[in-house]
Amino acid sequence: MNYYIYLLGLIGSILMVNQHAIAQKTESQTEQFQNRIVDSIFSKTLSESRDFWVRLPSNFQPDNNEKYAVIYLMDGFSLEGTLEAVYGNYWGHYLPHMILVGVSNRSNRVRDLTTSQIKMRRGSAFNSETGGAETFTKFMEEELIPYIDSKYPTMAYRTLIGHSYAGLFTINMMVNHAHIFQNYIAIDPSLDWDDQKLLKEVKEKLSTESYEGKSLFVSLAAEQLHMWNEEITMENIMDDSSEFTLFPRSIIEFSNYTKSQKQNGLNFSWKVYNEDLHGTVPLPSIRDGLIFLFEWYQFKSPQKYNNPETPIEELVSLLKEQEQIYTERFGVPTAPMIDEMLNGYGYMNMQMGQPKKAFIFFEMNIKYNPTSANAYDSMAEYYESQNDKENAIKYLNKAYEISGGNFYKKRIEALNKK
Repeated sequence: MNYYIYLLGLIGSILMVNQHAIAQKTESQTEQFQNRIVDSIFSKTLSESRDFWVRLPSNFQPDNNEKYAVIYLMDGFSLEGTLEAVYGNYWGHYLPHMILVGVSNRSNRVRDLTTSQIKMRRGSAFNSETGGAETFTKFMEEELIPYIDSKYPTMAYRTLIGHSYAGLFTINMMVNHAHIFQNYIAIDPSLDWDDQKLLKEVKEKLSTESYEGKSLFVSLAAEQLHMWNEEITMENIMDDSSEFTLFPRSIIEFSNYTKSQKQNGLNFSWKVYNEDLHGTVPLPSIRDGLIFLFEWYQFKSPQKYNNPETPIEELVSLLKEQEQIYTERFGVPTAPMIDEMLNGYGYMNMQMGQPKKAFIFFEMNIKYNPTSANAYDSMAEYYESQNDKENAIKYLNKAYEISGGNFYKKRIEALNKK
């Protein structure tokens, strides 16, 4: 038994305890497909190489047909640990298995992420090269994303996350290139850039164009709204007209306006973090942003799954409903739960003396993960619990055929001796 999931009905959450790793996974597979992969491509658009990292989900198998949604993280090498901390704690009930891609912006950051050219900023000469966001967008759309899609099992369901200048870039991507991504998290975005030029453009676009099917989460770090005046608060900041508050005022103005434009179909939310600074706000923003963007992914009536009194017919109906929601959102046939949870619910129902319910989960796990030795091994354990030796050996043989592992071979031999 590879995973046990104990479901706590009181809070409808799941505590997952890994009893041991998936049987017979080779060391090279673990290194290549489960650890961080660093790569780079030479961009003709940028006339330079661009580094990025990729992390594949823990259930990835190279011979499986499963496709994954993708998160693209700007400033990927700086915010890598932040995204992985959030994702590592929330995948399962809150987030699907996804491929994470961290894009480097360590060089030419201002050039690539700003949306227009300027010579002055905050009253001083600004000598950095600026205004390359459209060029960097072209690099992502025509070079980086096709490269990722060609090398990894992706689906065309993408999320973009950006902080500060990258937050400005993220909003520009949504407003002017909405076909590339479905979801956006703009963390403390620099919407004051170039005298709020993008903000003014946003107001026109959001009032006239459709953003149906798109979701955006915006955050504002409000611990220090004015560098010199601590009396400036969220309650009075819009009354201040100084350069020092233009940054937060721009975010507030954008968010209030965006929230008012309900006719365009955009799924929008924003949040003020009163205790965070510009440098600390990415962590809570990514957590809250991803939970908001994937609110539709979260289980409907989790207590029903945990309650042994739930009729089988109702359980099947809930699974079909969840399956339909996921399939419609992702655009490809998708299981109503990740494989670990299907397996876990199967074992939970076996332990509660509900074999018919257990079978439903194990069968669905095999349907959506037909190359998973672990899925067949679990079904074999189900048949063992029903004293059906013939079918238990049948499924163990399938697990052994897939993995070639001695673990399954020994299980088959032990059953044959009974």
